[in-house]
Amino acid sequence: MAHFAQVLTEIGDFGRFQMQVIIMMSIPNFLSAFYVFCQVFMVLDEDHHCSAPWVQNRTWNLSATEQLALSVPLDEAGRRESCVMFRPPPGNASLEDILSHRFNETQPCESGWDYPEARPQSLVNEFDLVCDRKPLKETAQSVFMAGLLAGGLIFGPLCDRIGRKASILLQLLLTGTLGLATAFVPTFELYMVLRFAVAMPVAGYMLSTIALVSEWVGPSRRTRAVVLTQVTFAFGQMALAGLAYGVRNWRLLQIAGIAPVLLLFYFWTLPESARWLLTKGRIEEAKGLIQRAASVNKREISAGLLSQLVPEETGPSGSAVDLFRHPHLRKVTLILICVWFSDNLVYYGLSLQVGDFGLDIYLTQLIFGAVEVPGRLSSIYLMERLGRKWAQAGTLILSGLMCIIIIFIPSDQPVVVTVMAVVGKFATSANFTVSYVYTAELFPTIVRQTGMGLVSIFARIGAIITPLVILLRQYHAALPMILFGSLPIGTGILCAMLPETRGQNLKDTVQDLAEGSHPG
Repeated sequence: MAHFAQVLTEIGDFGRFQMQVIIMMSIPNFLSAFYVFCQVFMVLDEDHHCSAPWVQNRTWNLSATEQLALSVPLDEAGRRESCVMFRPPPGNASLEDILSHRFNETQPCESGWDYPEARPQSLVNEFDLVCDRKPLKETAQSVFMAGLLAGGLIFGPLCDRIGRKASILLQLLLTGTLGLATAFVPTFELYMVLRFAVAMPVAGYMLSTIALVSEWVGPSRRTRAVVLTQVTFAFGQMALAGLAYGVRNWRLLQIAGIAPVLLLFYFWTLPESARWLLTKGRIEEAKGLIQRAASVNKREISAGLLSQLVPEETGPSGSAVDLFRHPHLRKVTLILICVWFSDNLVYYGLSLQVGDFGLDIYLTQLIFGAVEVPGRLSSIYLMERLGRKWAQAGTLILSGLMCIIIIFIPSDQPVVVTVMAVVGKFATSANFTVSYVYTAELFPTIVRQTGMGLVSIFARIGAIITPLVILLRQYHAALPMILFGSLPIGTGILCAMLPETRGQNLKDTVQDLAEGSHPG
């Protein structure tokens, strides 16, 4: 009787075959950065003022500047108001009456807005996301994050039911077609509906790719393999900066969202998870894949070992209630919920404000993407040198401190602000990777998947409310950064109560966890 772990050792647990799987799974992660952050470049602020057709319809021979002076008042700084206009005078009012300021009452815009910069078509100037409609920009981003949450809940179980390969192919097809459909929406409300819809398969293949890589790579290289696939998300952010710089029309930029459809050739090249096939009792299919992997890795597998291959036992699984029944496991679960919530809050809090730090938004996005590469890779070194606990706590506290420091930097120092934001992005990227590894090691096998699912839900909740937290700056400019800074610092301090797991075997039961529960 042979189990898959024994067979994997024989055929090579990190050979050419595994590298092919990692590369194929890295491409969807590379593309997912487009969907997560593309809207940031479609809703850039533009100068605008009320449209006043009543002036244009008069037969007066006035220049555009003179027409604007008649219809839009000045603010205290001497600039044209963006959201109010002079109340249109009666139809029989003469130009002299109007010029004598007899009709100088103001009102909100009633006929839309004009955009004097004449920029390429954007979500802002096409759907008038200004004035009282401006919060819709953040609302749409929250809707997308809600779609990521729904997608994780839907495609996680579906991936276990129909397999990794079929799930990934379905997700790529849905992402590409829904992404393309978004480019042709006639209303912003429909745009938000499709953003929610496209987020679900995006979340699905974020989970499915990690599952497939983890199940083909041996335990000694699994962390590095997962980190490598996540690093490509950072490269995707860098590519997005160049794409958005070159394509300013939002509809043309959105058409680039069809790219995942081009990966449907995976139907012929992507292997299914042999481990998943064994859990379903499909032994002959698993044997065929194992022989293929051995051939690619140039390894021999004995016929005797292959003939002894038996179905994988999934083992007992716990429920979410079990996470809170045992005192120590309850403490671990609550702290990890805070970790995942805070890290997502500060990660997206910095990422979605990429245009607000004073430097060119495209350059800042390029730097933000570039700094994630060493951030994620350095997490491996930090976990080995400092241990999981202090790597988690340190990166959380560092990211929070950067947000707090930004509050006190004058707005006329954009380079300094951007440097602090980049350090924060570095720290939160490293923390993301530490979270995946540390959380998997802290939960015992019997509730590991349940625990990972629960903390992931709170991570998505953190992402959902991030755009809404950003809206708080209309009450005080410092409020978002106060929250983005204080929560991870507080959570980092809580991490001191967690046990160290570096160099320890994975726990299988709650009793195993209790035996090693003393903080290290």
